[in-house]
Amino acid sequence: YAGFSGRARRKEYWMFTLFNLIIIIALLAGLGAISPDLGSLAYVIYALAVFLPSIAVGIRRLHDINKSGWMILVSLIPFIGGIWILILMCTNGTSGPNDYGEDPKAA
Repeated sequence: YAGFSGRARRKEYWMFTLFNLIIIIALLAGLGAISPDLGSLAYVIYALAVFLPSIAVGIRRLHDINKSGWMILVSLIPFIGGIWILILMCTNGTSGPNDYGEDPKAA
């Protein structure tokens, strides 16, 4: 459900993010057109269901660039934290093995 160890390539992180964005838009637009309350309820249930996997893939992405998973807490800093995490998520991963495991590109 939510693995926090290992490394996640950029592609894995961004595909997860894109998939979630598409589902959220579909829930809010599709069910929201029928009933705004139903769309909101579906969104809240979905957001709660993917909360831990979202954090897990973010932490594994940070592991890929040889940063501690605790760096995810930088995103709690208003404005600047979000920009910094975005930059980190776009950074190319460490080539070869690092402190958090083998290079996922090599596998």
